[in-house]
Amino acid sequence: MEQKNELNSYIQNISLFLLGVLFMAFPVVFTTITTNPIVLPKQVLLGGIVTVLLILQVIKMFAEKSVKLRRTPFDIPVFLFAFFAFASSIFAVNKADALTAFVPYFFAILGFFLIVNIVKDKNSLLFLMSSLIIGSVLLSISAILSFFKIYILPFPGTHVQTFTPLGSILEQGIYLVLVFAISFYYLYRLLKSKAKKEADVVSEDTAISSLSSQELTKAISFGAASFVILMGIIITIYALFKLDKPALLPIETGFQTAFSEISLDSGRIAQGFLLGSGFGTYAVDFSRWKQASFNQYSDLWNLTFFRSSNFALELLATTGVLGICAFIFLLIRVLKEIRVSPQNKMLVSIIALFLISLLLPLNFTSQTLLFTILGLFAANQGLINKAQNRFFDIELQIVTFRKGLIAMETPHAKNGKSLILPFTIGVIILIIVGIMGFYGTRYVASDLTFQKSLVSAAQNNGSLTYQQQAQAISTFQHRDGFYRVFSQTNLALANTLASQQPAGSAPNQAIQQNIVTLIQQSINAARAAVTVAPQTYLNWQNLSSIYRGLIGFGQNAESFAVATAQQAINLDPNNPQGYITLGGIYYQLGQWDNAQTQFQIAVSLKPDYANSYYNLGHALEQKKDFQNSLAQYQAVRSLVSNDKASLDQIDKEIAALQGKAQAETNPSTDPNQTLNVSKPEVQLPAQNPPVKIPAPPTATESSR
Repeated sequence: MEQKNELNSYIQNISLFLLGVLFMAFPVVFTTITTNPIVLPKQVLLGGIVTVLLILQVIKMFAEKSVKLRRTPFDIPVFLFAFFAFASSIFAVNKADALTAFVPYFFAILGFFLIVNIVKDKNSLLFLMSSLIIGSVLLSISAILSFFKIYILPFPGTHVQTFTPLGSILEQGIYLVLVFAISFYYLYRLLKSKAKKEADVVSEDTAISSLSSQELTKAISFGAASFVILMGIIITIYALFKLDKPALLPIETGFQTAFSEISLDSGRIAQGFLLGSGFGTYAVDFSRWKQASFNQYSDLWNLTFFRSSNFALELLATTGVLGICAFIFLLIRVLKEIRVSPQNKMLVSIIALFLISLLLPLNFTSQTLLFTILGLFAANQGLINKAQNRFFDIELQIVTFRKGLIAMETPHAKNGKSLILPFTIGVIILIIVGIMGFYGTRYVASDLTFQKSLVSAAQNNGSLTYQQQAQAISTFQHRDGFYRVFSQTNLALANTLASQQPAGSAPNQAIQQNIVTLIQQSINAARAAVTVAPQTYLNWQNLSSIYRGLIGFGQNAESFAVATAQQAINLDPNNPQGYITLGGIYYQLGQWDNAQTQFQIAVSLKPDYANSYYNLGHALEQKKDFQNSLAQYQAVRSLVSNDKASLDQIDKEIAALQGKAQAETNPSTDPNQTLNVSKPEVQLPAQNPPVKIPAPPTATESSR
């Protein structure tokens, strides 16, 4: 018995220590060796610590020969929250993207249950609160130093005034406000409770003199922390309005895309209504359902939003009616607990958190903080006497079949214990941990390798770039973004080989075979991206660009380029750039009428976009319709009047068109110019006869 108690105490202390490390390091950890230097390190930290904590809990179950759990009123809504998010991922068309987004979210939910079951006394709660506050103090210090241009880190990317380890000034503001609410409210409650105990004290200021040394230390520590965090909040608010105003999705677009997803998704009406598009795939919803009126936002129209206007609307779009109902269920349970026991130290923070979730988007960091604060709130409620009828430990045991297979009872009932149930649950936990650990490790290893390839590409080392990207994809084969980049790498290498051949001479057989192999790999990688995420318009756009670069080189490349560009438009129907791209393909093929039609659609979608008129003008010019072509150039001129380089360019083309009396002008095809006729980034030389190339995959109804 003594050995078991010692082991349990050891596990408890280790678990608290690991949670403390997580809370302190989570907001400030980042790295430069991953493709996402901000989010992925935090996901690795969270996943690693949660995995170790789960293993420790399994060891504890084996040692006690029982399964003890802390019951809270939040268990069912949080479980439903997780279940519906998982179900939406399973039924998503972009399943790989949804499951990849769900796994770290699931670790955050597991963190809630671990906090509730590890924190059993006031000292443990105070330790975790202090750790969370220390992490925010470090974040505030980072914000203050960056604001005053005091750069202490050796990484060039951190040497900007608005740098934050959270990657977003808005995210930093949310994090600091929520933790400040914890720190300040704890200080307020400490002084207020002491004031009530002193009969002769008439104000909280004079209560400080009667504090014990331990209480005085707490008051000074929390007061100092609150001050530092408050300074960080002030600087963050200033930066939000003056230095780095965040691009937020307008609320009407958030509503419109969410309700469109749950009601208009043909081919999956039931799944869309109940479970949405799939957890973490809001970018798909935004592209598919945004209205043409969104193009009126001059500073937003060409952005892809990965988050909705607020967290609630994002849940509705990505997890459907069931997901938002689980969230509302959780909110109701929290409000009920606040009403019953308003003295909880997390009171202000939990209220602020749910208000923010209804007003602003929550990224991964804020979502993790949501479950962290909820766990601390539940743990604190369990320490309040009058709430203990709702927060208590239960013990699962195997009982006779006449009563049922599994029963729940309070831990004080001591019967003969069996390892069957702890072993069964422990094995299930270890299997889940093993699966997530296996794929998580491969995901991270793939990311590290791919980041190395980007460094190699920046050094113009094409061979090493190719090898590292191929290795990254073979390690983890479910990231469409990696396939897109790899397809362009292969195409660029093929073009380099082809361009190195002397003009007028055919490459030897070995070089020709290498070019063909690279082309095949480029197409296959682009096709793989479409297979992994068929609802992502960028994947179809990328595949179209590959085929477009092969027009004249590959059999049927022109028809494949058109078909895939049309599918990209189906998935992003109100983006004028898609129509300019398709029109550019027709322009390249000399199909002036088709090009004109696409450019006219682009003009109608965004009447203030100069490049649409520019492309339309050149299509009309190719048709010898010089009068209407000139009208388009005049429209361009009025739209670029504040851009001297573009104004000079269009003035020259207008003068050339007017002065040469129906002579053609030479359009700009420089992608770095504001005005340019759409053209492929890479164009391989024509091949006679054309090389046989793979056709694009067929788009399913749900991905149209």
